[in-house]
Amino acid sequence: MLRSALTGVAVVLMVACTRAPLPAPEPVPASPTATERAREDSLRAAREARAAADAERAARAVPLGRFASLPRPASRLDTLLPRPLQRPVKVCAGGDVTLGTNLDTAWAERAQRRMRDTLHRSDAPDSLLAPLRSLFAGADIAIVNVESAIGEGPSPSKCGPASTNCFAFRAPLSSARALRSIAPRARVVGNLANNHARDAGNAGQDSTVAALRRAGVYVSGDDTLPTLIPMRSGDTVAVLGFYTSRETPDARDTAAVRRLVARAADQYPVVLVTMHLGAEGRRAQHTADSSEIFLGIDRGNPVAFAEAAVRGGATMVIGHGPHVLRAVEWPARGALVAYSLGNLLTYGPFVLHEPLNRAAVLCATIDTTGRVSSASLAPTMQRAAGVVARDRSGRAFVLVNALGREDFPGSAAHVNARGVLTPARPR
Repeated sequence: MLRSALTGVAVVLMVACTRAPLPAPEPVPASPTATERAREDSLRAAREARAAADAERAARAVPLGRFASLPRPASRLDTLLPRPLQRPVKVCAGGDVTLGTNLDTAWAERAQRRMRDTLHRSDAPDSLLAPLRSLFAGADIAIVNVESAIGEGPSPSKCGPASTNCFAFRAPLSSARALRSIAPRARVVGNLANNHARDAGNAGQDSTVAALRRAGVYVSGDDTLPTLIPMRSGDTVAVLGFYTSRETPDARDTAAVRRLVARAADQYPVVLVTMHLGAEGRRAQHTADSSEIFLGIDRGNPVAFAEAAVRGGATMVIGHGPHVLRAVEWPARGALVAYSLGNLLTYGPFVLHEPLNRAAVLCATIDTTGRVSSASLAPTMQRAAGVVARDRSGRAFVLVNALGREDFPGSAAHVNARGVLTPARPR
């Protein structure tokens, strides 16, 4: 009987031990390294900068529906209705800009040696951009597509080990201040709605936004809200950026594009829209009114996108992504659409053979009726990766005119030998 009782006690003890194991000792947290502390500080600064910018944006917002009663254009070819501006606004825009990459150290070392020993140049971002500053002179707003992340330190790998068509770019932190200096007297906008802004992951995207904002660069394409550009006249210009990805405002969802542009156009007299879409490469010079496919990926319908943006109320649509120049569409008294401005400055492992080496800076004056009254192209050419200069050969004008005649015979702008654009005459 005593044995039975002892056996019962043993069973109870075993069950109790099974149900309530002794807690394991808590691990002692390791002290963060200097790199980890710097990364945490950078991310914290990014979050704080974004919160401050959002608060500033909300404070500058004007009442909803200010222009909501105005009818919308029926198509991208319709005349835009007048919208009052206190003063004209000059907008200058360029295409893709990459100022090096510290994610590919082998390429970076080779490129730096070549710049120093063969080309006798510095690859510091401000030196790379120096030849372009005269092309943005006189601009009130300067817009470029920032085709990379910006930052430093460890980063997750975007490209798989067996990938043959994957490139990851992250420019040094000094790139942000260099971008701001491209037009010292203008409001500079860096567009991040593209396929390389997240090359260092989501944390890298936050660091990019923070670096640009600290340098005084306005950021577009980071979300669906318009980037508000306050002018000295008291006017506010809104900028929206789109790319063919669900991580950014998706350029393929044209109904959403029109809705987001219209929401901005209801509030602000001028809405500028950028689009990073279309097939890539030397065979992608023509603009298709259909979905363009590149590497098996739907890269959007540029004509349908422009239609949606203009019907939403956009004054200008600025394209990049194909890495080549494309046609410019500009109906008389209508919106100006540049389907691709090409590779403006790409210091990275890009192919720069003809015609991938040619680009242009588009400058347009928006008059006090809120419409483009004059526009011009300043052509550029890259002789090597990161080495850009004004192109005086006139080749870019020939390309733009030929592509316009073939792709938009009734609505293409014509560019003369001095780079001045003339809108298409109504038939």
